[in-house]
Amino acid sequence: MGTMIELVARDGHRLSAWRADPVGTPKGGLVVVQEIFGLNEHIRAVTDGFAAAGWLAIAPALFDRTGRGIELGYDPDGIAKGREIAFGQPQDAALADVAAAIDEARRLTGTAAVVGYCWGGTLAWLAATRLGADAAVGYYGGGIAKAAAETPRAPVMLHFGETDHAIPMSDVEAIRAAQPGIPVHVYPAGHGFNCSARGSFHAPSAELALKRTLAYLDATVAGA
Repeated sequence: MGTMIELVARDGHRLSAWRADPVGTPKGGLVVVQEIFGLNEHIRAVTDGFAAAGWLAIAPALFDRTGRGIELGYDPDGIAKGREIAFGQPQDAALADVAAAIDEARRLTGTAAVVGYCWGGTLAWLAATRLGADAAVGYYGGGIAKAAAETPRAPVMLHFGETDHAIPMSDVEAIRAAQPGIPVHVYPAGHGFNCSARGSFHAPSAELALKRTLAYLDATVAGA
């Protein structure tokens, strides 16, 4: 079980974050980046899960620039409000908050990988191309295709669902074409397949993606 901490971004903004510590020496630091629903129970549980796997994991509250403690449901109203908050702020502001978590994870462990989901999946990609993360894993990041020409400065793995209503397979193929050296996995599932609180949850895909993610982090960060 994690605890809430406070981070300070480089522009002076103070934000909350959920920090979960492993038993024993961490394999490394890991930043977990939220969907468009806030730093909610699901993201906190995901962060705790990575700590149970040996990582010191930190999930920054990216909605704190709009309001503290925002947690949204997965219903249409929650989706609409989440999109309004996430895409109504400058992307650089969200990246500054991710960078604050990267800095803290690296201060505590010496390394900082990033794993992100949905909106956070796109930010995880940008953490590899712009923020100097040690590795990144992105789950169904809808904005990755638009930024696929950016050069990652760290190992990256991407996960997508083949029936994702928001990310067409043409986008996935465009990413593969632009980044042929990056492992891109596609699952028989839709958007949000990793989230057990959503109707699109697909347990077999979530389990396989997590297995691949942990192995990739072990190989690229813990074993580096």
